Amino acid sequence: MKVALATSPGGHLTEMLLLMETFKNHNVFFITYKNPTTNKLKYRKYQTENIGTNVWKMIKAFFHIFKILRKEKPDLIVSTGAEIAIPSIIIAKLLRIKTIYIESWCRVKTRSGTGRILYYFSDLFLVQWPGLIKTYGKKAMYKGAVI
Repeated sequence: MKVALATSPGGHLTEMLLLMETFKNHNVFFITYKNPTTNKLKYRKYQTENIGTNVWKMIKAFFHIFKILRKEKPDLIVSTGAEIAIPSIIIAKLLRIKTIYIESWCRVKTRSGTGRILYYFSDLFLVQWPGLIKTYGKKAMYKGAVI
């Protein structure tokens, strides 16, 4: 199975790297930002400009990620956040690619901005604290701490 891992650097990338054992028998690649940390990744990767809260960069990222997903044709996209997950998962849905969003382990009581959006787009929406099920709603699933 071909799996795209969409994540920003920092804690989100750390969480994804902790999940790499899960993907050991799959063809994986990263969709991430140009960053000194991500430059050192030993995995195949596509890097884009950091989106942050810039609307223009978000629009550009949608086009860039669309090209990546059309070229690679993954079977699944998994994301631990942050904002790079938004264009990755929305484009995946348009291309009928299955998606999994994993809310960050540090989100104990409150929803993340990315989670608020992707709750409606992801096929599987996982939270890592049982209290977040009430905060998000019935689509959120708690299966224990993923990380």
